[in-house]
Amino acid sequence: METLRQKIVDKSAHVAIIGLGYVGLPLASGLGKAGFRVTGIDLDVRKVEALQQGVSYIPDVPDEELATLIANGRLQATTDYDALNGVDAVFICVPTPFNEMKAPDLSFIESAARGIAPRLHAGQLVVLQSTTYPGTTEEFVQPILETSGLKAGQDFYLAFSPERIDPGNRQFTVENTPKVVGGVTPECAQLTGALLAHLTPKIHLVSSPRAAEMTKLLENIFRSVNIALVNELTLLAERMHIDIWEVIEAAKTKPFGFMPFYPGPGVGGHCIPVDPYYLSWKAREYDFYTKFIELAAEVNSDMPYHTVQKVVRGLNRWGRPIKEASVLVLGVAFKPNVDDARNSPAERVIELLLKEGAQVSYHDPYVPHFQVGGDVFLREPTHFDSVDLTPEALARADCVLIVTGHNGVDYGWVVEHARLVVDTVNATRHVQNGRDKIIRLGGSVMRDA
Repeated sequence: METLRQKIVDKSAHVAIIGLGYVGLPLASGLGKAGFRVTGIDLDVRKVEALQQGVSYIPDVPDEELATLIANGRLQATTDYDALNGVDAVFICVPTPFNEMKAPDLSFIESAARGIAPRLHAGQLVVLQSTTYPGTTEEFVQPILETSGLKAGQDFYLAFSPERIDPGNRQFTVENTPKVVGGVTPECAQLTGALLAHLTPKIHLVSSPRAAEMTKLLENIFRSVNIALVNELTLLAERMHIDIWEVIEAAKTKPFGFMPFYPGPGVGGHCIPVDPYYLSWKAREYDFYTKFIELAAEVNSDMPYHTVQKVVRGLNRWGRPIKEASVLVLGVAFKPNVDDARNSPAERVIELLLKEGAQVSYHDPYVPHFQVGGDVFLREPTHFDSVDLTPEALARADCVLIVTGHNGVDYGWVVEHARLVVDTVNATRHVQNGRDKIIRLGGSVMRDA
């Protein structure tokens, strides 16, 4: 332990990051800037080639930052797991999706662990960062690593420290967001905390990996439940002809006991649509059913259907059936001003529109290509390319549907040239002219219902 601790203190430790996506690449960059030598491993050849040339595919990591790290030898990338031979610490930052039945898919974690095991050596630290259910580190990863003949907590160190990445957030990054750490032994947690303290001084140690894993799920389920609450209230507010956006702004004036959440066409990203199902799946092993959590997931999952119905009703008012109607979707990223379209609500919305017979196109300045389908909602995978946002494109569309409200779009200009606008994120809140064309999610007047 002392040898590794000293290497961490003097920054001579060689760190490997498995998975160079939205979590792994910012971590690799952060540790490299902190003074560590970092090797990134990813099976995507295109990512590795881009990194070797100093080109970033993650907006949160600028090209200039990468190029500097590559040039000074602080960061290298490879597809070869043999690069793990001799490294002092390994972070696993791979995806954890769910399958068609909403059961956890740990295949990426398993692949990473099996890649580490034959190259594991005494005194090495392994840290899982991928979001998962409580017990994964000790019940799933640890047995795979111990096929090496080494024992966790005795021969090597093992911990879980959940990622806390918010794509596009310039205020809180991997370098200043507090980190939670749980190790299979206190020593494992302390070493992990000592390493991560070079990124952020705010390290919170918990008693076990299971506690750290549950912490991450609590953070995301908290958001899922509160988003579901406001989504459900939105549906009621529409029937009561109350503007839910006005209500939220009013509630925000309370300086204590309230945190604003906003309605929308669904939830997206890697965490919010996935994590509740990870915990619900694991809970059944204990004869426990997370009814509250699953209800929230159900409410959020219903929002794309409600969104499509608003399009249908809006077109009906203009005497236009949804079948063969032209619908231009604005924004397919899961949140504003990012290029991340993972689990975006736009995917289900577009699938449902296509099933209704609509002719769909989309514009997103951050996402040039988008795929839907290949599931029970739309069997055939369907590929789209982002179209230019022009007056002609807006005028051709029978309906312009705002799913993601990117800041760079002039929504007043959109309304000016569009026939009908269905706004699910209140992007048109400041638009004054042409309001009779706008149907809003959570609207207050009859035409918005």
